[in-house]
This record gives sequence, C-alpha cells and structure tokens, in this order.
Amino acid sequence: MASTEPEHEHREDEEAPAGEDEDTGAQVAPIVRLEEVSVTTGEEDEDAILDSKAKLYRFDKEGNQWKERGAGSVKFLKHKESGKVRLVMRQSKTLKICANHLILPTMSVQEHAGNDKSCVWHARDFADGELKDELFCIRFASVENCKNFMEMFQEVAESQQKKEENEDAKTTAGLLDKLTVEEKKTEDKSGEDVPASKEVSKTVTEPASADGEKKSEPAPSA
Repeated sequence: MASTEPEHEHREDEEAPAGEDEDTGAQVAPIVRLEEVSVTTGEEDEDAILDSKAKLYRFDKEGNQWKERGAGSVKFLKHKESGKVRLVMRQSKTLKICANHLILPTMSVQEHAGNDKSCVWHARDFADGELKDELFCIRFASVENCKNFMEMFQEVAESQQKKEENEDAKTTAGLLDKLTVEEKKTEDKSGEDVPASKEVSKTVTEPASADGEKKSEPAPSA
C-alpha cells in the first residue's frame, strides 16, 4: 500500500542538518575594506526656506495630458551669497531630480481649477540637464500645505523683483559716479593746461618788446 504522507516531509528530514551550528567565536576579517565617501548634493551653499511633501506633474503638449514626474520633497533653496532662490524637487526613493529651476520675478502661481490642494505655474526647468519650458502642477496632501506653497512662491518672486531693482539702481549709481569722476579729472587736466599756455605766450612776446625798445632809442648827438 502506497504511503499517503506528503513528499515534502521526507525532503525536510533529508535536508535537516545533522547537528546545530556551534559558535566557535572566530572573527572573520573583511576581504575588502570600504572607505567612507562624502556625497555632495549641490545644496551645501543654500538654505531651505520651504520643505514639503507633494506629487508633481508636467503637462505633455503632444499627448495633451498631465504626466506624473514623481512624488517626494519640494524645496525652496536660497543661496547664501547671491540670495537667489530655486525650486528643487526630488523623488523620495531614488532622489532623482524632477524639478529644478529659479524662481524669477516674472513667475506667478495659481490654484489648479477644481482642486484647492493643487496649483500650477510655468517655468524654464533644468531637471533633465537642459532648459525646457514646462507647465507644472503640484498636489499636496492638505489645503494648508498648498496655500503655504503658493504664498511662499509669490513672496519669493516679489522679493526677487525688488532685488533686481536694487541691483539696477546700484549699477546706475556706479555708472554715474564713474562719469562724475571722469568729468572732474577732465576739468582738472584742462585747468592745468591754461597757465602753461600763458607762460609760453609770455616767453614769446617778451623778446619782441625788448627788440622794439632798442629800435626806438634816439641816435647820439654829434
């Protein structure tokens, strides 16, 4: 009569170890020693003024539809020296950049129609290694996070506008100062040339007057 026991039970008996592993206490040194490598993100000279979780979409003109770019952390990074602010978003797991562009004074953000947790804006994006005109849509988990994003976006754009105006004013003032200094130097130089010309003319005319006096002397009497 054939056995009705499952075959896997016999296999387990055959594959069972003869005895338990004994801990010998031996330490095995690693074959290859790995050195610690410092990783740079390119954000070392910037301060994050906004950091929020969201999902990003870009509008595909050819397909006339929204396509997901990734879900992760979106940041506003302000450079410590120049004061310029850029938007950077990385995917959560891969850390791949899905958005990377400066926030310019000409930019504006608005709520996405029919969804108060989403907003849209245009940008010249550099996430793919080249500048591209993109229409982005970002969706947050809450209405509050979306409003904070829009308010900060608009505030940064306005501050960049004022910064450009101040830089233009400083540039104009510098040019005016330079022109004033150059004009002053020209005036001083022309002022120094005038006395020199008078001395030359005086030197030329004095011998002529002396000769005239000699010619006008009376002849001696006999």
